[in-house]
Amino acid sequence: MLKRYLPILAWLPHYNRRLCGADLLAGLIVTIMVIPQSLAYALLAGLPAVVGLYASILPLAAYALLGTSRTLAVGPVAIIALMTGAALSGVAPPGSPAYLEAALVLSLLSGAMLAVMGVLRMGFFANFLSHPVIGGFLSASGLLIAISQLSHLLGVDASGYTAFALLTSLSRHLPTLHWPTLAVGAGSLMFLVAVRRWGQPALRAIGLPRGLAALIARAGPVFAVIATTALSAWLDLAEHGVAVVGTIPGGLPPLTLPGFDGPLWRQLLVPALLISVVGFVESISMAQMLAAKRRERISPNQELIGLGGANLLAAVSGGMPVTGGLSRTVINFESGARTPMAGLFAALGIGLVTLALTPLLAHLPVATLAATITVAILTLVDVPLIRRTWRYSRSDFSAMALTMALTLGEGVEAGIIGGVLLSIMLFLYRTSRPHSAVVGRIPGTEHFRSVTRHDTETVSHLALLRIDESLYFANARYLEDTLYALVASRPELEHVVLICSAVNLIDASALESLDAINARLKDSRVTLHLAEVKGPVMDQLKKSSFLDDLAGRVFLSTYSAWSELSRPSS
Repeated sequence: MLKRYLPILAWLPHYNRRLCGADLLAGLIVTIMVIPQSLAYALLAGLPAVVGLYASILPLAAYALLGTSRTLAVGPVAIIALMTGAALSGVAPPGSPAYLEAALVLSLLSGAMLAVMGVLRMGFFANFLSHPVIGGFLSASGLLIAISQLSHLLGVDASGYTAFALLTSLSRHLPTLHWPTLAVGAGSLMFLVAVRRWGQPALRAIGLPRGLAALIARAGPVFAVIATTALSAWLDLAEHGVAVVGTIPGGLPPLTLPGFDGPLWRQLLVPALLISVVGFVESISMAQMLAAKRRERISPNQELIGLGGANLLAAVSGGMPVTGGLSRTVINFESGARTPMAGLFAALGIGLVTLALTPLLAHLPVATLAATITVAILTLVDVPLIRRTWRYSRSDFSAMALTMALTLGEGVEAGIIGGVLLSIMLFLYRTSRPHSAVVGRIPGTEHFRSVTRHDTETVSHLALLRIDESLYFANARYLEDTLYALVASRPELEHVVLICSAVNLIDASALESLDAINARLKDSRVTLHLAEVKGPVMDQLKKSSFLDDLAGRVFLSTYSAWSELSRPSS
């Protein structure tokens, strides 16, 4: 029982020197790689850069104790940072003490919600977002974040959390374009794009092994940070108007505890819930994908608890909302991490950087961090998925497109709420009009197929109707209409067999419809039968009077119903 809530007890007893060496190397690499990201995402959320470092220390340790993924790396991520900034912008001015306090409250609420959802085993909640909706939301969020970084790349003031507001503000301030900032930002951007696109092939061409070449190519942001920071310090770019990170407080994260402010907490409840859901979906998707590569197991409910614990510790250590990050997790995985101990080593490394090396980052240009965010986040814009969805299902594409439009036009909160509602509405629409088929016997066999797709045997006085969906309140009336239309179109009918091989549920509303169908068909001198009813469904039916009132029989198979009822009545 204890291992269920503390997964570290499952792997720690088997920990050895070989695993420690692999985790130590991965932790060191992750430490170096994620420092630019952590600083950048804190600024994206409107918070001081050091908050990103704080959010990458104790949360990592909490997840290592409570999480089930061996390779997931927890910390600030772009989408959660954007949602954090959007949620806090209406609460207090960015950078103010009230803004920092609200960020802690948001982390605390998000952590508590995730932990409670985990204890209540609500990991299924992520299923309410369909894959096209998630893809649309992530693609639109990537575009929105990239647009939000244009002001830092151009050296102009611009604000807003929708694409329209950001672009309007940018166009208004474009005459104040700062050329030195543009030079730093554009140079960093071109370097990062070039490294991402051609870095690995070029390194392979000079003879480096594939793994080392990939690692060096991924270190592009680190090289950009080192180069531009050195250039900024040498040329004193801050004196020429280039925005820099500035003085970052040294020392370990302070212990913080958000005060209770009723109106503030109520105002942040919905944003905290949305951040929790989006963070969990992003994290669990990445964790399950990488776990499958190593044939490991992920527990969604325990992941909720692990992420909840990470956010709770972020709230008490001056951090911000966190989740499993895409890029940092891939780096951790490909660097050879074998257990969550790699996360503990990374937390230790980032803690040492925060303790002793932050003065070195004071001259880091903000434009470099903006370029880092832009290049990393545009990978979320999944153009192939958009094309595939358009070709495969126009209804799914409509949901995707509307989610993207809401995210870009109204902000991330509207996008995710709209995405959830669209997913549910799409599900209800599809299942409210379940596919059904009149089937006939394939000659000489015991198999039955749709009469419109195959050459089948049929008899005029018997109709075999297969329903390919569970029966519940949303499609109960549709089932009635389908059966009545079938009976009305065939006056010679004497028997109707409802094939229930695909029916996993019959709720109370559908049961009422079946009662009504049975009575109405009986009045029309047509007998209703059932076939291939699954055990759990039959158990539920036995609790009602439906089987006693059923005019016909319940057949074990469609073939037995055919054998019994296809003979002409005497």
